[in-house]
Amino acid sequence: MKELYDLTVKDASKMLTAGEITARELVDACLDRISEMEPAINAFITICAKQAREHAIQVDQRRAQGKTLHPLAGIPYSLKDVYVTEGIQTTAGSKILEGYVPPYDATVFKRLKDADCILIGKTNCDPYGFGSSTEHSAFGVTKNPVDTSRVPGGSSGGSGAAVQYGGGLFSIGEDTGGSIRCPASFCGVVGLKPTYGRVSRYGSIAYASSYDSVGPITKTVEDAALVMSVIAGTDPNDATTPDQPVPNYQKTISDPINGRTVGIPKEYFGEGVSKDVLDVLESAKERLQKLGCTLKEMSLPYTEYAIATYYIIGLSEASSNLARYDGVRFGLESDPAPWKEYYTKVRGEGFSDEEKRRIMIGTFTLSSGYQDQYYKRAQEVRQLLRQDFERAFREVDVIITPTMPMTAFKIGDKTDDPLQMWLADAFTVSINPVGIPALSVPAGNTPEGLPVGMQIIAPHFKEELLFNFGHQFQTA
Repeated sequence: MKELYDLTVKDASKMLTAGEITARELVDACLDRISEMEPAINAFITICAKQAREHAIQVDQRRAQGKTLHPLAGIPYSLKDVYVTEGIQTTAGSKILEGYVPPYDATVFKRLKDADCILIGKTNCDPYGFGSSTEHSAFGVTKNPVDTSRVPGGSSGGSGAAVQYGGGLFSIGEDTGGSIRCPASFCGVVGLKPTYGRVSRYGSIAYASSYDSVGPITKTVEDAALVMSVIAGTDPNDATTPDQPVPNYQKTISDPINGRTVGIPKEYFGEGVSKDVLDVLESAKERLQKLGCTLKEMSLPYTEYAIATYYIIGLSEASSNLARYDGVRFGLESDPAPWKEYYTKVRGEGFSDEEKRRIMIGTFTLSSGYQDQYYKRAQEVRQLLRQDFERAFREVDVIITPTMPMTAFKIGDKTDDPLQMWLADAFTVSINPVGIPALSVPAGNTPEGLPVGMQIIAPHFKEELLFNFGHQFQTA
């Protein structure tokens, strides 16, 4: 029999509704699993055991009274520690915010709370999303539960690891350039980066405001669709959320995909991709063909400029966003001193080398004399990247690529070479400047037993198409 922490969201929801298990039993099973695994993994920064148990008891009491509850009421989950939570520490993985307790809730947290999903803890991450490995966190390195000598991916590595080992049945990550999809691929779970604006960013601690996307990490594609049904939609507190209805993601998820056309961009299957990853993706292509899909080779010619474009714009926005952390309004403080010395001391001690590196590059690209040469030019190339995908989607329904060009690498392998770390995101960073949705699903394992993710990409606001393809692929 499956352990309770191994249940999918869908199965747990059915069991809770039928009275086969209680929310308290489910929460306790996940908390016990966290106690067992955390010494080795370090997926969590804050564990909310007391609040979770109290919330579970309330849900069970309302259910016993015959009250109508949300289908996901009683499901325990974790939240990447970049979302503000009233009364609960929120750090963004950075020393400069250690001990910060926000006075309000992020919209995504509020919507899950309103559905009676139960927050079990806040997960570890690279500071502000600055990383692909969760090695830069001020709260220690997170390890991959599949192989603890390896990274779980990043920046939502704590979320990916927690879902993989059962520390909650799902997690909410945040994706600025692959930060949901990378850990999903490395940990062998499902991760969705939705269309930009599909889920409110209100209360999300910003990295790059025009890239940041809020999305779920789950065990199955069907679970991702269930969670998205709760968190998606317009929000008056976030002007980037369009007034566009959220479709019923369950309605079409099981539709056959035969007759659909799948794009295979040559830029994502060539040099720089490990043989193990290519072998798994070849098997995935065959599976799609057996499901009745037509594979069409194609080109996305501006892909070679995606990494430079992504980092120039993203780090420019990060430099601006992180200017607020000055030791005056919130976060780390220092001894009184003249303002310049105080500001330098707080930011010098509070930011890690990776944070400083990204702030300095972003400040440089926005500086007088260089803004036109770098930032404005990158914005022009961003439009060319968007046009690349728009042309492609006139000929194909979805595009598939490897999520990552390699499997989870060893802890410490890339920390001495920041450029190599940044290049690891080559296949995910092109999606965020364009704003389209992408889903990472487990495609198979290498001979070593390491998970490989397949990235499925769709046009704007076509998450239901991703869920349909991903679900059919996963169940096949």
